[in-house]
Formats: sequence, structure tokens, C-alpha cells
Amino acid sequence: MFTRVIRSINSLFKSSSQYEYPQEAKIIPRDQHSISRKRISRSAIKVMKVLNEAGFEAYLVGGGVRDTLLGGSPKDFDVATNATPEQVRKLFRSARIIGRRFRIVHVRFGREIIEVTTFRANHDSSSNSTESRQSKEGMLLRDNVFGDLRSDALRRDFTVNALYYSLDGFSIHDYTNGVSDLDNKLIRMIGDPKTRYQEDPVRLLRAARFAAKLGFDIEPNSAAPIKQMAPLLENISSARLFDECLKLFLGGKAQATLDKLREYELLAPLFPATAARLDRDEGFDQALLKLVMQNTDRRLANEQRVTPAFILAALLWGPLQDALAQQDPKNPPAMRMHKAAQKVIDAQLKHTAIPKRFLITMREIWDLQGRLPLRAGKRAVRLMEHQRFRAAYDFLLLRENAGEDCQGLGKWWTEFQDADEARQEEMLAALPKGKRPRRKRRKPANKEASS
Repeated sequence: MFTRVIRSINSLFKSSSQYEYPQEAKIIPRDQHSISRKRISRSAIKVMKVLNEAGFEAYLVGGGVRDTLLGGSPKDFDVATNATPEQVRKLFRSARIIGRRFRIVHVRFGREIIEVTTFRANHDSSSNSTESRQSKEGMLLRDNVFGDLRSDALRRDFTVNALYYSLDGFSIHDYTNGVSDLDNKLIRMIGDPKTRYQEDPVRLLRAARFAAKLGFDIEPNSAAPIKQMAPLLENISSARLFDECLKLFLGGKAQATLDKLREYELLAPLFPATAARLDRDEGFDQALLKLVMQNTDRRLANEQRVTPAFILAALLWGPLQDALAQQDPKNPPAMRMHKAAQKVIDAQLKHTAIPKRFLITMREIWDLQGRLPLRAGKRAVRLMEHQRFRAAYDFLLLRENAGEDCQGLGKWWTEFQDADEARQEEMLAALPKGKRPRRKRRKPANKEASS
């Protein structure tokens, strides 16, 4: 399938054009940029100084440079160096080498981790499969070919991520015209977009994520192949795709990110059932997801806790309704919910892995949607004591705000939580009385058979 996708893409575009970059970097001196050491992590500066004092080159690179130039306050700072991972590890007692596909070093300072990478070169420059290896679809399976500063810049994904800040003169080194793209608010792939997406299809998601996060446009040549290449994401492990989902929806721009994913048809490889519902123009699904994403962005902006389980519960709520409609109505509601939820989860796990702790919470939020209407007697008080009650209640309110008719249930629970004990008893007494099912009498035992 992937071979067919690549062939179809190649037929749509001219043969790979040459992307020429200067041999020397454009040096931007301190008085011509806005980066100040006061806005850079002290731990990152310490790592750079230690490497410099040991005779190695060291630069701040990636989002730390990009976001600081844009006036933000990045939380993560990465360092690039010509020291090998083993050499870096020897310089820091708290360092450890991780990864096989890309070997990097994590240097820990308390809770903070500084990621240190060795300058990389083009993978074509090595014939050693232990250093570089590609799949038949063009995806890089291993990329540990080391190079110099320029080659490392050209191995980065987007120009705005290929800016290097040095403590030597506090200057910025720019090989790919990244500063100009920052000024023009463009996400531009370094090199031939088709080739670079084939090397790592996750770059498709990164393009959408950075465009949403920064409020940038994706440069036309970089955007052109995205829709056709989206199926290549099926070749990425489900665990890695789940990690990417966390970055997509927990980066503070969940609503804008969802819009970009839909615009470039990247939601289907991640959540195919959800994408299918949205493509059918399900107004409620769109409204619910919009509210959930906006709520997530607001909570993150206020530094409130957000659980991925809540977002997953919303993303898969539409598919769950489809699965519930297919259940046998003769079965008890709890059984129908259990079977429908399992069906949706089994299908979703084929695309993105979901850790068990999030699956449990997501299912509890779903399960409580069916229990919240059951308030008679002591049930309401017991439900409020449930560990996931607050999340389930918030989810109920979002369902109502999205247009679902829940018979005023959200308003009732809002008032019940704020009411005193006397008022709560009045509210419970005012609930409509449900008919109790008649219990069948047990037949008396046969005396002759027992004698």
C-alpha cells in the first residue's frame, strides 16, 4: 500500500528539485536579535559551558531558540554538539543515553532534563546499517550518522527549528533562512518535502502542530504533499502515534490543531472512526469536540490539570454512539455500554496505543454518563463520591452545551452539588418515581422430590 502511495505522489510532482543552502551560516549578532540569557534555562547554559570548556562545540537549538525569538517562554531547551553521546555522558554524572533510532543524551538537573544531540549528517553518507538504515518506503529506521554544524542544520525538519544560538558572542547561526521564515510566519520543510516526509511521516503531524501552535501557514511546497502522504502514518508504531497525540492536544492549541488535522486529512490515520463521523457532518460531534478542545486550552492556560483520558473520551464519544446503536436493546444498559466501549477501544488501539491508566479513566467517564440520570435514594450522594464524578459531570455539561438534549440533567447536578442537605432531599423527593420491576416468585420445592 505504501509503495502505491509513494508512486502516486511522485506522479503528481516533478522530479526532486535541488535545494541549495549556503556553505556558511548567516551570523546574526547579539544586537540584531532578541534572545537574552536571562530567558534561557540555567541548566541548558551550564551544559553548553561544560561542553565548550571540554573543547566541544555546543549550541542551543530548536524550539528553545524559535520560541524565545517569538517572545515566548519555552519550557524545553535542547543542545546540539559535536561531542558523541559517549563523550557527553562522561562529562555529566546525571546523563544517560536513550534511543536506538536516534541516540540522544538526557542530562538531568533535578526535574529538568536537557536533551543533548550530536550533530548529524546525511544518512546517505554512511553504508553502515548500524548507523543508518531505511525501510523500503523511505522511512529512516536508524539515523546515527554524525556530521558538523551545517549538516546538522540540514537534517532538521523545518527552517524555524534549525536556528542555533551560541554562547560565543551570543549570536545566532542560520543556514536555512529560518529567521526570515519566522518573520514571514511560515513553516517550511528543509530539503525536498516528499523525501523528508517519507523519511519520517510523523513530520506530517509536526507541520500541522507547529502551524497551529505558532499561528503560521505551511509554506505551499511543504503543504502540497501532506494529504497524499497521510496514509504513510499507518506505518508508524501505535505507541509513537499516541505520544504525538499528547503533543497535538496538550500543547495549548488543541482547537487550532484539530482544525489543521482536519484541513490536511491527518485526523483519519489517528482516529479513523472520529474522522468518519466528522466527515458525515455530524453537527453535535463537531460542537462537542470544539468545546472540549477550547476547554483544554483554557485549563492549560490557567495551569490547571488536564487528563488525556478526558480528550480521548470526547474524541471517541461519537464512535461510541454508533457502537451503542448496534447493541441488542434486550441487554441491560450496563452490558450494552460495556460491549460498545470495548468494540470502540479495540478498533482504536490498532491506530494509537492508549495506556491502561487512561483507558480506565475514559471508560469510567463514559460509564458515569449512563449513571448520572439514576439519582433516586442515596445514589446521587454516592455518585458525587466517585473518583471520576467531577470529570463525568464536566463531560455532561459539555454534551449539553454542544446541543445534546439531556433533559436538564446538567442543571440539576449543578444545583444539587451546591445545595444544603435539606434542599438536596427536596430535589430527590421531586424526582419522578420509576416503576420497580416485579420480582418473580420462586416456585416451592417439590416435597416428594426432596423426601
